[in-house]
Amino acid sequence: MEISGLILLLMFFLLLILNVPISFCIGMSTLVAMLFSIDLLPAATTISQRMVGGLDSFALLAIPLFVLSGLLMGRGGVATRLIECAMALIGMLPGGLALVNVISCTLFGGISGSAVAATSAIGSFMIPEMEKKGYDRNFATAVTAASATTGMIIPPSNILIIYAIASGGVSISALFIAGYLPGLLLAASLGLVCFLYAIKNGSAREPVLPISIVAKKVIAALPSLLLIFIVIGGIIGGVFTATEAGAVAVLYSFILAVVVYKQVKRSEVMEICLKAGEISAIVLLLIAASSAMSWMLSYENIPEIISSTLLHISENPIIILLIINLILIIVGAFMDMTPAVLIFTPIFLPIAESLGMSPIHFGIMMVLNLSIGLCSPPVGAVLFVGCSVANTSIEKIIKPMLPLYTAMFVALMLVTFVPAISEYLPRLFGLMN
Repeated sequence: MEISGLILLLMFFLLLILNVPISFCIGMSTLVAMLFSIDLLPAATTISQRMVGGLDSFALLAIPLFVLSGLLMGRGGVATRLIECAMALIGMLPGGLALVNVISCTLFGGISGSAVAATSAIGSFMIPEMEKKGYDRNFATAVTAASATTGMIIPPSNILIIYAIASGGVSISALFIAGYLPGLLLAASLGLVCFLYAIKNGSAREPVLPISIVAKKVIAALPSLLLIFIVIGGIIGGVFTATEAGAVAVLYSFILAVVVYKQVKRSEVMEICLKAGEISAIVLLLIAASSAMSWMLSYENIPEIISSTLLHISENPIIILLIINLILIIVGAFMDMTPAVLIFTPIFLPIAESLGMSPIHFGIMMVLNLSIGLCSPPVGAVLFVGCSVANTSIEKIIKPMLPLYTAMFVALMLVTFVPAISEYLPRLFGLMN
């Protein structure tokens, strides 16, 4: 590895330690490294070209559209209806409230595409409600934070779109379909922990509601859940592309939030659009900067060096995949998902493919792995939001998080070593050979 490659990595981690925003860490470290390889003017020109080129993709149009759709859903009263629906269906089971929390976060995360939004929207109601019914506040916060990460895997998921671009053109439709079974497996694993917790601690159950009330709650939530079927059904049926599905999701969310539920006033729509623009700008800046860093890493042959090193450590595919997962878990604890996917996909995907793993299987494994980082200290955004909502500290929820981490790791290992979990549905719908 040349000196510029070492400077790139050292500069990046130094800026990260100094708490510089991640997009600036990536961009500044890449520019400094380029200065050691080429002159100032060519370096500035190259990094500009790579940043613009990284955004030159039709598929990226889906990101601001799904962000806007998620914000409209979040403000449109969807969370309350999903919670009431789940409460009516499973609240009477052991650990019913905790299971309601898991299912509500999973559904809302899938609809909104945001783990942070799911933590805030669901947690603001479920955490106090669980505490009122005898659950420990820190356990309730841990359940919310862990469950919210399922929205990163269950479509529509912006991070899967970003992976599709970073991988060189993997089908977004296939990735969307592939995310369902792993996402449900993760939710089921977390639900099992909640069930065992309730059995051990004798948590109170909710009363069984009359069928008429259950039906009413389910019907009230159906329009919200219909978004998932419209988006995925349209993609599978060939009615529209994944990018066009974003526009359909915005239209449907607008009608639902403004016209049907009437939770969003028309005067508030512009504010929501501006917020969506702000969030999208942050994501797209990360993508642009990460694209430049990925090019610089390739220029310095760092992916080949890492690949050669891993293959020299062991020729056993199980050992290599365990090492990749370990590295990604550590990366996820310190880095946001977007740059992590853009930087490490070109490094690890060729290794995974050489072991016989499909790009779709690897993508789901990678996103599930990095999702664990969202609720892991020291950087996990979901963890901080959950603590803020519950008015507690990270130190206090680490202990109740441990069994949930274990469940997430077990789900990750199953997804890693059982390809059918990720590949069955794409093959079933003819989206994968």
